[in-house]
Amino acid sequence: MGWIAEAIAEARHAFANGLTTGFNLLFLLLGFELGSDTGWFVALSLVGATSFIAWIANHRRYRLVADTPTARIISAPQGYAEFAGRGMSLPGAQLISHLSGLPCLWYRYRVERRSNKNNWEFVSSGASHDTFALADGSGQILIDPDGAEIRTGRKREWVEQDYRKTEWMLRADEPLYAIGEHVTLGGANAELDAKQDLSDLLAQWKQDKAMLLSRFDMNKDGELDAHEWEAAVLLAKQHVAAEHHEIRMNDGVHLLRQPRDGRLFLVANEPPDKLATRYRLWSWLHLVIMSGALGRLIWLGVD
Repeated sequence: MGWIAEAIAEARHAFANGLTTGFNLLFLLLGFELGSDTGWFVALSLVGATSFIAWIANHRRYRLVADTPTARIISAPQGYAEFAGRGMSLPGAQLISHLSGLPCLWYRYRVERRSNKNNWEFVSSGASHDTFALADGSGQILIDPDGAEIRTGRKREWVEQDYRKTEWMLRADEPLYAIGEHVTLGGANAELDAKQDLSDLLAQWKQDKAMLLSRFDMNKDGELDAHEWEAAVLLAKQHVAAEHHEIRMNDGVHLLRQPRDGRLFLVANEPPDKLATRYRLWSWLHLVIMSGALGRLIWLGVD
């Protein structure tokens, strides 16, 4: 069943307007083949349903991309946000694409094998999961690609012997757009648990009884009484407070990830206005197809 999971993942990464259009053509061919009113009713109903779903999906993407203001990383709010800048590799990390062996930020691939009937059969596919960065001049934000719909014009397809290989990539130093859930890890927004950290530190100290006695056994009786233990706890609290203060004084790490509420998580190597225009045109196209199918169904009912 692994190929089913791969197919679902591939459909999620490549939003398939072309595939939807192809299905609609097949449904219309089905109507021509059946030739009856019932056959046309079924075919047009399928066309209308798929076009309605595609219209909703494209219109939703269009509104999110067009209506969400582009934030500067240095002043971006927490939560749903979009960013535009240039892609960057993380220091000391160089991702190599699976098939062509080229340096990249992200890749996805598919391998197919030629069958006896000269058709192409699925062999394998996959995508990278490495984090990469987007920089906009004010700072940089890390992007976790898991769960993202990634659009890229960098597609390469070639044939080796009986295998057809297809690879998509995002490259460093190219324009990059991303929209998703922005969170800042560490820094002033760090979520710290003083009670738990104090408990962990005291547990660590208890494992070194000699250290405890040398520091807090004031009367040298080989045991810590209540007052001596209270002094140890007080010092531990001071250690935890100092560590938390240092963490909050440092710059936080900006991260873009898949929104928990199911909203669009999109990464693309093209500007947002171009993306918005594409989604708007696709939404209008599917709306026209849906309206045409509905009109034809009404005509069949009247006839």
